[in-house]
Amino acid sequence: MAPSLRRIALIVAVATALSKLAGLVRQQVIAAAFGVGAAYDAYNYAYVLPGFLLILLGGINGPFHSAMVSVLARRPRQEGAHVLAAINTLVGAGLLAVTVLLLLAADPLITLLGPGLDPERHAIAVLQLRWMAPMALFAGLIGLGFGALNAADVFWLPSVSPLLSSVAVIGGIALLWSQVGGEILSPSTALVGGIVLAASTTVGAVLQWLIQLPALSREGLNKLQLVWDWKDPGVREVLKVMGPATLSSGMLQINVFVSLFFASGMPAAAAGLGYANLLVQTPLGLLSNALLVPLLPVYARLTSPDDRPELIARIRQGLMLSNASMLPLGALMVGLAVPIVALVYERGAFNSAAAELVGQLLMAYGIGMPAYLARDVLVRVFYALGDGVTPFRWSLAGIGMNALFCWLFVGGPTPWAAQTLPVNFGASGLVLATVAVNLITCLGLLLALQGRLAGLPLRVWGRDSALLLLAAVVAGLAAWALASLVAWPAGLWGRIWQTGLCSGVGLLLYGAVAAWSRVPEALDLINQVRRRLRPGRT
Repeated sequence: MAPSLRRIALIVAVATALSKLAGLVRQQVIAAAFGVGAAYDAYNYAYVLPGFLLILLGGINGPFHSAMVSVLARRPRQEGAHVLAAINTLVGAGLLAVTVLLLLAADPLITLLGPGLDPERHAIAVLQLRWMAPMALFAGLIGLGFGALNAADVFWLPSVSPLLSSVAVIGGIALLWSQVGGEILSPSTALVGGIVLAASTTVGAVLQWLIQLPALSREGLNKLQLVWDWKDPGVREVLKVMGPATLSSGMLQINVFVSLFFASGMPAAAAGLGYANLLVQTPLGLLSNALLVPLLPVYARLTSPDDRPELIARIRQGLMLSNASMLPLGALMVGLAVPIVALVYERGAFNSAAAELVGQLLMAYGIGMPAYLARDVLVRVFYALGDGVTPFRWSLAGIGMNALFCWLFVGGPTPWAAQTLPVNFGASGLVLATVAVNLITCLGLLLALQGRLAGLPLRVWGRDSALLLLAAVVAGLAAWALASLVAWPAGLWGRIWQTGLCSGVGLLLYGAVAAWSRVPEALDLINQVRRRLRPGRT
């Protein structure tokens, strides 16, 4: 019997939590070793292309994963094995060519991504990109394999596998530290440190691919052979969904390129964006996987006209759960940005000035957290309906909007593109530009879905979302006031008390206002928390 939606969500949440915790530890190790220095600043430019492919193609809820789940969930296991082998062959050939391109064109690609980089950062980034080029090939294989496993109701392994990448990076830095110790930040070792960081990242991707092979074999899905079959109906269906979905998700990732282009004229901005983004992606990735992984197969099975009321109910469930969880987290990150950053990162090479920079970026990221996850929910609905074109069009428009907002908010990275307008938000403007694009894209996708399904109660959904927003604002203001007005002790324990107590007060107020609002999904979350806190009661 297939596992229940709640059980799947629990499995995915626990596995993702372990992976995100390992990712957070990895980032703390990087921060302590490199701070916002040249090695890690350059790494953010070198990682953007292979990392883009790893997230886009190999990530849970990415287009390869979503396409495989949507198609294989409706097919018998033997047919799924053939489809997976054929898609692996086709995608592997294409990505092998991409790997070679990254190796050969590393220098001009870094120039394109970071025109404002100084010579030291540019040279380190070029070498790092060449070390990470093989990730392009493994990214596609990871995403396809994990999508096939999810279609076979195997959820633990795909969600926990990113832990291996973090372990590889931590191990690489530990090995470097054992060799050079306190000299890790010196100019003579910055290049070596950058190479170790890049090489260990590639090792982590290879491990993610290797760990899925035994599981695929157990499920009868692993055919270790080349299969050139373009005409199989399952292969054609996967390609039909995967093509537009990849382009659509790729357009979203191109916004990262745009942000880094404008950031290259601001020293340490790229490193700051990397640290702040990790703090956002940790809870966001956890809740995204717990919400979207179990819902995607449900959406895929509710595409007939007779299932329309149930599909609409599930869409509301996804959006409201997204808002109920993301709004308070975003509000707390805005209100407690600097204390959170100081607690997590401020040690070793990461000083108070770096904490202030990353804190400002985290505030901007917190504002956009609800729209980020809501957009992902809507995109998955379109994928389940076999429509990858609509998300692609909005993502394509988003690139132009992002470039425009970046220029308006921060100006260009070089003198010929300098800002002439009176407003300049600095590095935070790069994040605010992405937030604006996500909000506009969310609204556009929701209206497009309303036109397609002709029955979405948008007025009711908007009212309930506004009530949850009110609860989140109250929570964020209370947490900020408590953190600012109380004289908290210095040191690690003082920061733990400050962030812990202020967050707790904010969440309690959010729960009270959300309960008053009577939004069903918020009440369900509150009741689940109560049951966890009082397990002896029903």
